[in-house]
Amino acid sequence: MLRAFTFPAFSMGLLAAFVGYSASFAIVLAGLTAMGASSAEATTGLFFATIGMGICSIWLPAVTRIPAAVAWSTPGAAFLAATASLPGGFAEAVGALIYCAGLIVLTGFIPALGRIVAAIPKPIANGLLAGVLLKLCLAPALALGSIPALVVPVLLAWLAGLMWNRLAAMPFAVLAFIVVLVFAVDTSGAAEQTQIVWLPAFTPTLPVFTLSSFFSIALPLYLVTMAGQNIPGFAVLELNGYRVDRQPLIRNTGLVSLICAPFGSIPVNMSAITAAMMAGEDAGRDPAGRYWAAITSGVVYVGLAFAAGLVTTLAALAPLALITAVAGLALVPALVGAISSAFSDRDQLEAPALTFLIAASGMTLWGISGAFWGVVVGAVVFLCKSRANGSSAG
Repeated sequence: MLRAFTFPAFSMGLLAAFVGYSASFAIVLAGLTAMGASSAEATTGLFFATIGMGICSIWLPAVTRIPAAVAWSTPGAAFLAATASLPGGFAEAVGALIYCAGLIVLTGFIPALGRIVAAIPKPIANGLLAGVLLKLCLAPALALGSIPALVVPVLLAWLAGLMWNRLAAMPFAVLAFIVVLVFAVDTSGAAEQTQIVWLPAFTPTLPVFTLSSFFSIALPLYLVTMAGQNIPGFAVLELNGYRVDRQPLIRNTGLVSLICAPFGSIPVNMSAITAAMMAGEDAGRDPAGRYWAAITSGVVYVGLAFAAGLVTTLAALAPLALITAVAGLALVPALVGAISSAFSDRDQLEAPALTFLIAASGMTLWGISGAFWGVVVGAVVFLCKSRANGSSAG
C-alpha cells in the first residue's frame, strides 16, 4: 500500500481538502443556523460533518483502492439554509437529519431505492437543485446592496482567483473575507462577548421526529444529496476509468452520516468536484496510486474538524450578510450547471421551470416545504408532457 504513495497524490489531496473545505464551510454554518442551531450546536454540527467526511475519505479509498473522494452534502446544506426553520426548532431538524441518513443507509442495502432516485427525470432533479440553490446564490447581490464596502473586496478576490484558476476562486474569496473581518469590521463589542470553544459539546441533541419534517426536510435533503452529489460523484470516478461498486459506498457513507446526525451533522456523500481533482493525472501518472490523494484529504479533514470552534467564532463576528454572501459565491457554479441541465431539453421546459419556481419560492403546503411539492408537480407535468409529445409524434 505504501509503495503506491506519491508526492503528486499527496499534494493534490492537500489542495482538494483546502478547496473543498474553504468553498463550503460557510454554507454548512448557514444551513445549521437557519435550522435554529445555537453557536455551540453549529460548532458541534460542523465538527461532526468534517470528521465524518474525514473518516470516510480515509476508510473508503484504503479499502477500495480508488480515489473515492467524500464530502459533506453542500447542496443539502444550501437547501437547509434556504428553508424556513421547523416548529420544533433544531431538535426537529436533527430528527430530519437522522431520517435522511437512514434513507441513505437503506439505499445502500436496497438497490431499488437508488434506481428510483436515478429514474427521476434529469430536468426535474436539476430544477430542484437550482431552486434549492437560488436563495443562497442571491445573497452576494443582496449584500452588495447593503454592505458594499465589505462585499466588494471579497468579490474582487473571487474574480481574481477565477481568472487564475477556477479552483482558486473560493480560497481567494475566503482569504479576502478574513482580511475584511480583521481590518474593516468592528468586532470589538462582539469579541468581548464571544469565547472560542475549541472542542464542541460531544452531547447529541435529543431529536424530535415528525411526519412533516420527513417530507419537508429529510426527503428533499435525501434527493439533492443523491442526485446532486452521489450520482455525479460516481460518474466522475467511472469516467476516469475506475470500477465503482456503488452500494457499499452509499451504505458506508450513510452509516457514518447516521452516527453523526444526532450531533447536528449534515450527511456525507461522494464528491464530484474533489473527485475530479484526485482521479485525474494531476494526482499521479499511475491511476492505481491516486487513492492516496483521497486518503491525504481525509487526514486533512480530520485535522480541520478541530478548527470548527475557531471557524464558528470567526463567522459569528462577521455580519450575517457577509457570511451568506461568501456561501452564495461558492454555489454559483453549481447553480449555473443545474439551470443549464434543467432547461437543455426544449420539449420539456415547463416541468423543470415549475419545479425550480416552487422549490425556490419557500412556500409550504400542509406543513410540507416547496422542495417536495416542486418535485411532485414537476414530475406530473413532465409525464403529461411526455405522453402528449408521444401522442403528437404518433
